[in-house]
Amino acid sequence: MTESLNTSDALPENPAVIAPERDLMSKFDGLIAERQKLLDSGVTDPFAIVMEQVKSPTEAVIAGRDTILLGTYNYMGMTFDPDVIQAGKDALDEFGSGTNGSRMLNGTFRDHMEVEEALREFYGTTGAIVFSTGYMANLGMISTLAGKGEYVILDADSHASIYDGCQQGNAEIVRFRHNSVEDLDKRLGRLPPEPGKLVVLEGVYSMLGDIAPLKEMVAVAKKHGCMVLSDEAHSMGFYGPNGRGVYEAQGCEDDVDFIVGTFSKSVGTVGGFCVSNHPKFEAIRLACRPYIFTASLPPSVVATAATSIRKLRHAHNKRQHLWENARTLHGGLKQMGFRLGTETPDSAIIAVILEDQEQAVAMWQALLEGGLYVNMARPPATPAGTYLLRCSLCAEHTPEQIQRVLGMFQAAGRAVGVLA
Repeated sequence: MTESLNTSDALPENPAVIAPERDLMSKFDGLIAERQKLLDSGVTDPFAIVMEQVKSPTEAVIAGRDTILLGTYNYMGMTFDPDVIQAGKDALDEFGSGTNGSRMLNGTFRDHMEVEEALREFYGTTGAIVFSTGYMANLGMISTLAGKGEYVILDADSHASIYDGCQQGNAEIVRFRHNSVEDLDKRLGRLPPEPGKLVVLEGVYSMLGDIAPLKEMVAVAKKHGCMVLSDEAHSMGFYGPNGRGVYEAQGCEDDVDFIVGTFSKSVGTVGGFCVSNHPKFEAIRLACRPYIFTASLPPSVVATAATSIRKLRHAHNKRQHLWENARTLHGGLKQMGFRLGTETPDSAIIAVILEDQEQAVAMWQALLEGGLYVNMARPPATPAGTYLLRCSLCAEHTPEQIQRVLGMFQAAGRAVGVLA
């Protein structure tokens, strides 16, 4: 016999007293208190900098002071290139300010096709797909490529977007020790041979500026029957003979299946992409949620990106000057006695390691007041227990600016007790 539901028994007389309201924001109390303690000490918030005016790829006005920019990822200095700017203006005039739709619906304009063609030319691939950001490119590619019952194998120090791509998908996740070819080989050897596997690597790691031994890692991945995705966000434009990235410089072009990158670094605007020679690559457009369910980039953005990418193909002098800047800054800081993230200038990122957060903030503040902006980074963005100042060099930094930067670091280091 089926019992009837008596609603008076099922619900309390006063539902409002079931439980007090729980403030979902209370979990952030520790972060709020930490930030307030920082501000109460009189230090500028390192994570809330406002650029009141940007004069060039290497100079801005911050807090009313002329400041050298050494923390913007503007590696090739394309943000003020006259051709790039004009392309954006022309697209605004011709197509308006936005697309009002996703790429699957009404969000594909002429310049979206043009920038994908520019990417195919730059990378020498048959396929290219543009996403709204580099973060979305990793999120979309990883979660779409590896499904339930398959595996994603990634470096323990991978970027947050790579981890989030893993979380959005249904694949099993396996981590290996940072840049350890041996550990990658060992972990792949323990996995069952039948399921599909995607090994995710990065050419340049954004915190310390170190590079991956891609040639050896890709060889190990292929030995175990894995596909490979390499994130070249921080190497595009200046690494390799054609500026394609670390994978090109190390001779892995034929063995890397997917290259993910961004427009917000060397290209000088915003957006993300993936390129590939896989014959079925276009199917990604039909299955990738971060591609299907978000608005496409504005016409002016993709027009500037297409122009910038085509100019980067021939930017040999810029590449050479960027590497000269990296060698000069790295060598000067090392000679002064700073502890750096890498023994040699491996990329356009140079990390200065400090003892703790207090020392890092003090050093950062002294540099800012001296007219130099760098990034202060701390866990969880950095490896556990690591506090650093990250310098991102630009091809447009002049030799005179680099010497001024070295002088500022020396003065700040002595002022806060990092240097004797």
